[in-house]
Amino acid sequence: MSWFAALRDTARTGLTLDRALTDPKRALRGAVAVALVLFPILAVSGVRLATSAAMGAFIAGAATFQRSFRPRASLAVAAGIGLGISSFLGYLAAGVYGLFPVLLAVWAFGAGLAWAIGPTAGVVATNTVSVMLIVVQLPVSTATALGHGLVAAFGGIVQAAVITLWPIGSWTAQRDALADTYAELADYARRLRQDPTAHVDPEPFMTARHASAVTPWQDRHRPPELRGLRGIAERIRPTLAALADPKVGAPEEGPERDRAREVLAAAAEVMDALARAIRAGDPVRLPRSAPLLTVAGTDEGPRLQGAARRSVRRLGGLLRKATDALERGDADTITTPVVGAGGALHRPSISRMLPVALRTVRRQLRPRSAIFQHAVRLAGVVTVAYLLARPFGFHHGYWAPMTAAMVMRPDFAQTYSRGVARLVGTVVGVAVSTLVVQLAHPGEWVLAALAVLCIGGAYLAFRTGYALTTVGISTYVVFLLGLQAGNPLETAFERVGMTLLGGSLALLTYALFPTWQTARLGERLAEWLAAAGRYAAAVVACYEQPAMPRGRVVRSALLDSREARSELIQAMERADAEPGRHESGLAGVTRRQIDRARAAVGHLGRAAVLLEAHLPAADAEPVPGAAEYAEELQLATALAAGALLTGRPVEFAAVRGAQERLEAGLATAAAGVQGDVVRAGTRLVGVALRDLERALRGSSEGR
Repeated sequence: MSWFAALRDTARTGLTLDRALTDPKRALRGAVAVALVLFPILAVSGVRLATSAAMGAFIAGAATFQRSFRPRASLAVAAGIGLGISSFLGYLAAGVYGLFPVLLAVWAFGAGLAWAIGPTAGVVATNTVSVMLIVVQLPVSTATALGHGLVAAFGGIVQAAVITLWPIGSWTAQRDALADTYAELADYARRLRQDPTAHVDPEPFMTARHASAVTPWQDRHRPPELRGLRGIAERIRPTLAALADPKVGAPEEGPERDRAREVLAAAAEVMDALARAIRAGDPVRLPRSAPLLTVAGTDEGPRLQGAARRSVRRLGGLLRKATDALERGDADTITTPVVGAGGALHRPSISRMLPVALRTVRRQLRPRSAIFQHAVRLAGVVTVAYLLARPFGFHHGYWAPMTAAMVMRPDFAQTYSRGVARLVGTVVGVAVSTLVVQLAHPGEWVLAALAVLCIGGAYLAFRTGYALTTVGISTYVVFLLGLQAGNPLETAFERVGMTLLGGSLALLTYALFPTWQTARLGERLAEWLAAAGRYAAAVVACYEQPAMPRGRVVRSALLDSREARSELIQAMERADAEPGRHESGLAGVTRRQIDRARAAVGHLGRAAVLLEAHLPAADAEPVPGAAEYAEELQLATALAAGALLTGRPVEFAAVRGAQERLEAGLATAAAGVQGDVVRAGTRLVGVALRDLERALRGSSEGR
């Protein structure tokens, strides 16, 4: 993609508006919390403390609109504490000549590293940089710096209190995540009717897993129908694949294939009904096709045989359990042990997560890390923007570094789309708010009321696009800082000029010192290959030692594979938006080869899913040679991942040798249906590995 096309597309993305607004009730609640902080402190303590408190309440409220399944109150408290600390340290450093730019650089670097923890942590940490730049412009003594820090934290505490006392849709996000999983399964079942080798989208499953991790408080108050249903969905996924696949399920053509299509259609309708019931909290209304899922062959029509018949029995049982769980409102009674099923997930408190977060951040302290590069870039741009604005003597020169901090993100697409939206939104917001101040000359209380109204509008527009949200935030800040003395027209020109300076500096810096996702595609592919190999090996090993509990091993390997696949897909989507032609990070490997290799690794994962669908019971006959094959597969995929990164040829001769020995053992052993499943599944693995070799063939010659 050319630079012109990339800039055009990212600018269009940043300026795109969506008619879907954030929940008006939540926006009203956030604005009310800001008002509860702003007006009393304005009446009791004056303008300066009221400004600090209102900024703290605003940022803490904004944190609760980020995508997170943690209790909103805890997010508000954490944001308020961070704002209080940044305000206090900023005030102290501002009183010592030359110290504030150093503190700003260090704080911005830390805010950049916070993206390693997650987007919510990154956004909140970046906001603390902005608040530090704003509030330190209010002249105070060191003795009162602590007071400003405390009232900024107090704003977050008030937001948390209002959220606790005025709950709105406390479990809506969790319900939506779980319902999306069942809706994806329904869509997957329909796709399997036409394409028996279709792939399921793992994103809803990953989101549902994050949503199901609860704190002790959430666990005590969670609706009963949200317990256990995710584990059932995880077991339905491989069962659908095993029923549809002609290698281990229904035959490719004939009456049994027609029967399998009927069962898949009925399952899709039932799962749609489950999704609707979960999302709305209503009773399940099963479709008329539900009886088709009893036991294949007991009603009129062709009979399914062998593994396909077992798959339908398992599918019907799982759907009945899910339906019963919703009707009883208590899925904790589902106790059937199944290898790979997910159990209860407990989310640690924020205080207990601090050591984990620190370890996560420490792993990013390496020059090749995209997060580390973002942190260095953010610290440099914010500090330079601050120093460039100082010589002009502008009272509002802090808008330049503040804009740079709010614009920069770890990838090209977000940085440029937000940059354009920020510039446009700020210019419009400042112009409108300045015009209001010039024409109406409102007093302190009217300005405070206008600020609360604007922040309510910003909260309401959080999902409409960053440009409109920026308009609301800019007008909020202008009205809030309008409580201070100054010439509104001159101030407006300063703010617009400094916004253009900071935004342009951020965009130019990213263009000169970018972090291209294209250069990391090879690394992401290698990580997914190794993870998919571990998952397939963990599943195959269960067939030789069925009595050994391996549920956690299989589950952990599956989650790792999903996470690695998701990171690769996200990197590819971001790479598609990047300008110019960049190397994949692996000399001699083209983007086309990476696409073909990605498809091959996907087939490897799908073969593992089919094998997982028929995992043997504890008393089943062991399949000899499965453990040896699993060991060779895991080692070979790990070596192939290393070869992909170091330029050596990728080959799987050892796995093919293990396959021959496995089939020779199966020819003389009485492994029954389990042996047939392993034979078919490992052959699919072999096909996927051969496709991977072909996809990367010739890539090593040019290295």
